[in-house]
Amino acid sequence: MPLAQQTADTGLRGVAAFSARLAYAFMCLTLCWGVLTATGWVRNITGRKALRSGHIALATLTLAFGAIHALSFLFLTSGAFTVVQLTVPLNGLARHSFGIIGIEVMLAVALTTGLQRYTAYRRWLWVHRLAYPAVALTALHSFFGAIANGHLALLWLGGITLLVPTVTLAVLRFLPARVLERIGLVEELV
Repeated sequence: MPLAQQTADTGLRGVAAFSARLAYAFMCLTLCWGVLTATGWVRNITGRKALRSGHIALATLTLAFGAIHALSFLFLTSGAFTVVQLTVPLNGLARHSFGIIGIEVMLAVALTTGLQRYTAYRRWLWVHRLAYPAVALTALHSFFGAIANGHLALLWLGGITLLVPTVTLAVLRFLPARVLERIGLVEELV
């Protein structure tokens, strides 16, 4: 392969890796901010509209960098993916399927958020909560991708650093109020 093609592929792979890391970071921040907004745990910082807008901005950045990550693989000169390989899960390696399903579910959540006024609240909430398994699938994609690329030791420290608060907040989000009261995270309403 000519040097120009190798350089282009190295640059594209760098863009894919960097955009993947940014998407992962924004994904974790989006989930954390969403939990803090939904539970009202950060209500005193600013108004509800600003909190929701921040959540939407983080989600948009997550999807944008996730799309850049995936689309980068279309333009490789060697080992390029096809559109079908990038959009149809279970059409290749399991680690790729985790990422494809994760980003597609996140896109579905984003689309239903735009259509929220046309759907029943419970249905919208059910679809919106699918973001939790989507985050889990995308984290698995990141983990297995780091293993496959030999970057687990170097990069996964940052991944775990972002994932621990994300998982902690997600678990706290679904704990019953009496448990949160018992451990001192919320005050009992009288």
